[in-house]
Amino acid sequence: MKKVALVLGSDSDWPIVKPACTQLELYGIAYEVRVLSAHRTPEEAADYAEKARENGFGVIICAAGMAAHLAGAFAAHTTLPVIGIPVKGGMLDGLDALLSTIQMPPGIPVAAVTVNGAKNAAILAAEILAVSDNALAFKLYEERENIRRQTLEKDAKLREEIKK
Repeated sequence: MKKVALVLGSDSDWPIVKPACTQLELYGIAYEVRVLSAHRTPEEAADYAEKARENGFGVIICAAGMAAHLAGAFAAHTTLPVIGIPVKGGMLDGLDALLSTIQMPPGIPVAAVTVNGAKNAAILAAEILAVSDNALAFKLYEERENIRRQTLEKDAKLREEIKK
């Protein structure tokens, strides 16, 4: 199975990204975490993106706040799927990061999850990898079924409480 690269624009993004690691571990997906900046380490970031495929990665997840150019910078240097996690903070409390992540020019796509949405980024990465991995696809199916069951249980409990 291909690995997932998790790239943080700053080490301060680690608490936001850590749930993605937990989720990837639940699926048995290997990952690597790096701190690389589109602005402070542009050459190293470009090199990492350009070599990601040959280094066994199948998806790249980038987390960055404020200007949040990291995912776009990575997407410019690879044809692997890139998922952006806009990080909350700054003057616009994450809106700036969200807009910077999703406003990509034609031909250089970046998928984006919600602000601070690391768990969903990991799930999306797993779904991408599951296109060619039936065992992983089954794990995702089982998780969805579990979520469905839990929601139905909550519905039944609430409806019962309302009857009282």
